[in-house]
Formats: sequence, C-alpha cells, structure tokens
Amino acid sequence: MGGKPALGSLGEIIIFFIYMSGIQEFFRNKKILITGHSGFKGSWLAKALLDCDADITGIALEPVSKPNLFEPLGLKRSIKNYFFDINDFEKIKETIEKEKPEIVFHLAAQPLVRDSYDDPLCTFRTNIIGTANVLQAIKETETVKSAVIITTDKVYEEEREEPLHEYREDNKLGGHDPYSSSKAAAEIITSCYVRSFFNPEGYLKKHKTLIASARSGNVIGGGDWSKDRIVPDIIRSVFEKDEKIILRNPEAVRPWQFVLDPLLGYMLLAKKLYEGEKDISGAWNFGPDNDSYLTVEELTGRAVKILGRGSYSVQRDENKREAAILRLNSEKAKNALGWRPILDIDAALDFTFEWYKSFYDKNDIVSITNDQIKYFLERYEL
Repeated sequence: MGGKPALGSLGEIIIFFIYMSGIQEFFRNKKILITGHSGFKGSWLAKALLDCDADITGIALEPVSKPNLFEPLGLKRSIKNYFFDINDFEKIKETIEKEKPEIVFHLAAQPLVRDSYDDPLCTFRTNIIGTANVLQAIKETETVKSAVIITTDKVYEEEREEPLHEYREDNKLGGHDPYSSSKAAAEIITSCYVRSFFNPEGYLKKHKTLIASARSGNVIGGGDWSKDRIVPDIIRSVFEKDEKIILRNPEAVRPWQFVLDPLLGYMLLAKKLYEGEKDISGAWNFGPDNDSYLTVEELTGRAVKILGRGSYSVQRDENKREAAILRLNSEKAKNALGWRPILDIDAALDFTFEWYKSFYDKNDIVSITNDQIKYFLERYEL
C-alpha cells in the first residue's frame, strides 16, 4: 500500500513520534462508548478500537444501507450493541450508567445534506437535541473522563467572497442548509456545556469530564454505501447497476481524506483529554493536506481509472444547494496534538477503491480492513 506520511521539518517529525507513541497501549481495555457505531465512520472507529483491544459499547440505529460495513466486520458479535434513537435521553443515560464508559465518541447523526432538505426537523432533532442528550447524560453520570463530539467541516459560515479561504476553528459558525446549521448548533451546544459544566470555573466545579469537538472533511474509504455521496454513487453505478455515474455538482471542491486519518485524530484527541490536559477542550479541525483537494469530477475520473471500468455524465441539480469549496486549516491539530494525515490523495483513493474491488470479488474483507488499520496504527506507534 502506497501511503506516505505528510511530515515537515525534523522538529515536527520528533513531535509527531512523541505524541503518537503508545496509542494502541493507551486504548487497551479502556471502556469506550461510540454513538452511531453502525454507520460508516462509526464502524471504522469501532474496528480500529477493537484492534487496540478496547472494550466497546455502541448506541445507534440498525444499519440503514444494504450492504453496509457494520455487518461484514462482525461488529454485532464483537461489541455490546444498543439499538435505539439518540433522541431518547433516558436510554442514553441508562446505558452510560450500566456500561460505565471512560471515553465517549459521539458520531450519531443525520449525516446527509440532501436529506436535511427533505426532512429538516428530523435533522435538527437528531443533530442538535441528540448531541444535547449525550452531553447531559455525561453530565449526570460520573464515569466518563473524556468525550469527543464529532461534527463536520460544514459548520463554518461560507466565505463566498474568498473561495480559497481556509477555515480555522475560531471562524464564524453558520450553515446555509439544515444539515450544516444543525451541526453548527451542535458545536454551540457543546461549547456551552464545556464552559458551563465541564471546566474548573463552570457551574459544576467538580465535574472531571473533558470534552472537545472535532471537524473533518469529506472522508472516503471502503464500506460506505450511503446515498447521495459520490464514492457510494460510483460504487453502485459500477458494480451494481452497470450504468453511468451521475455528477450533480462536478466543480465542487472537497477536502477528501481517507477515513482513518481523522478517526486516528479523534482517538489522539480523546487520549489527551483523558490524560487531563484541560487546554485540549474546544474545537479541532482534522483536514487533509492541500494536495487532497479535488473537484468531484476529478475524483470520479481517478476512481474510474483505478477501477478500470465505468463512465460518468453531468446532470446538474441546483435545487439543493451545497457549498462550492470547503478548505480546512488543521495547523492547530498539527502543532498542539502532533497529528498528521498519513495518506496523500493518491493513496487514499487506492485504499478506498481496492477495498471495494475486494468486497465485490468476495475476498476476506475483514482481513483487508484489518490490514488497512494496521498500516495506520503502525505509523502511529513509530
């Protein structure tokens, strides 16, 4: 596999090695709660933590798509599963009281921009109230030492006059569509709980939980079959429908990154919070380096080349608006956490589409997934 660490000066490399050492050992036997563990990112996170020998509990709905990543990885047999809606506060609190997690990763969400236009109230309930439910349950219990609330790069108010603007964590929050605005609201709620309840000067001065939020770009990787996402659209068109890939917004530029890059960032962030570093609370960007910004059409062309099959056509749909360009500045995570993206865009695409080819060729997908996770963890253990 041809990924390359994106490292800079010798000093940066030394910092990277120091911060990344021991991540597998840290998570060994830790009690972890993942919300949204049946989804694409949640399943990858659960498998990565299982490979670190963590003790995992998951809260989620049953997998929506068929196929999905959750089932072939055998996660239903490997972790403790609670299937219910994140809007049920009492069940969340009851589960935390029963399972006593030390670390929480909150990924449960309505994650699709286009669906948010069709059902904004569901999006607002799930992404805003669901996040508040998780934070309140943590507040009312005592076992959680660190929590990472995952949102999105779309929480920022779009800088339409500066299309090449790189969004930093202190930029203005906003959101044109219901999904983006719901995630921006989740950020505000998280910040409220951190300042009001989860810091030494807050209302609950003795509460020891440290909390941060994490924002990443458009993640790609094997096992995503969600609707209205370009990689799953490519896969369904090529392997299942044998028809042209439809591009609705071919010029849109996105910060594409392999799924394990931000996930390992979330894990590092949770580790630092667990270790009691109060300055780590707050918002964090985990975006790719500049060479990973491609238009939707460029990504599709590269995918077709890797797969050796497929073609596409443009059928524009401007009724459900999405941001044209999103660029994250991740200097804060690089400098303060020592985090770095491991894969460049070429390796990320290779990892992704080789995974799908293996899946449809009926190869051992668990072994392939384990190999990709091992590739990352080994580089975090240098």
